Amino acid sequence: MQYTFPSAYSMYMPPICHCPCGYPCRAAAPYYPDCGQYIRLIDYGPDPFAVNIAQAARQNENFRTALWTGEHLQLTLMSIRAGDDIGLEMHPDVDQFLRVEEGQGLVMMGNSVDNLHFRQRVGGGYAIVIPAGIWHNLINTGPMPLKLYSIYAPPQHPHGTVHETKKDAVEHHLY
Repeated sequence: MQYTFPSAYSMYMPPICHCPCGYPCRAAAPYYPDCGQYIRLIDYGPDPFAVNIAQAARQNENFRTALWTGEHLQLTLMSIRAGDDIGLEMHPDVDQFLRVEEGQGLVMMGNSVDNLHFRQRVGGGYAIVIPAGIWHNLINTGPMPLKLYSIYAPPQHPHGTVHETKKDAVEHHLY
C-alpha cells in the first residue's frame, strides 16, 4: 500500500522510502503516517517541525535525546529509569518546562540545594514549570521508566545531543 499525498504538497515531500513497519513512507518526515508507529528521534532544529510529542516521548529509550534545537528554544526527550532521577540541578539563565507522558515521580524545587520546599507527586499528563535560577530534581518513584519531554529557553544542550544514560550526561558535563 502506498500513501499518496495531495499533489499540492508533493513538491515539499522527500522521495518515498520504507520505514520499519514495511509500509512506504517519507524518509525525512519524523512521523510515518502509514503506520503511525515509528518516529525518527534525531535533532530536527532549526527547521520547521511538527511531531506527535506524546508518541515520541514514549518511544525514546535514552536518558536524553535532543529532538529540536533552535536559537532560542530546545525540545528534549527523557527516559528516567525506575528509582533514578534527573539529578539535582539549577539553570541560572534558562526557564524549563517538563511534561510527563508516562510513569510517576516526585518533583522537588527550591531556592537552594538544602531548601527544596516545593514537592509534588506527578504522573502522566502533568506539566512542571521551572523558572531560571531554581534548584530542581525529578525522581522516578514508579516501577517503569518515567517518560517526559523538556523545553528549555534558551537551549541548554548542543544541537544533536544524545545521552544514552544519566552517566553519559554526567561524563559529558552537559547535565
